Amino acid sequence: MDVRYSDYSLEQLREEIGKFKEKAQKAEQLGNISEVAIYERKLQVAMAYMLNPEDFKATDIHQLNGDPGYKFKINYINGVFAWGHRVNLLNETYEKEEAIPISLLGDKVE
Repeated sequence: MDVRYSDYSLEQLREEIGKFKEKAQKAEQLGNISEVAIYERKLQVAMAYMLNPEDFKATDIHQLNGDPGYKFKINYINGVFAWGHRVNLLNETYEKEEAIPISLLGDKVE
């Protein structure tokens, strides 16, 4: 039976995050770049479950953690994912809508 992150306690989430960090470090040492990316994405999703989705609102614009050249304008929140559009340094909004874990959202802009 699978257990979902939404069923995990904060302590279980912290343990899971620690495991993903360790696995990502090992993969990086072995030179498995694609495996590192997989564990980093799993880590970001697990971290999103430690945040409160109600802290993020539609039309808010946030910095993107790990990607200083972009901001993210939220259209709506669905679970622990923010749906919206990237905005570049020239304030040009990308046409393609995407979903990102709320753990990737940094400080609110404006």
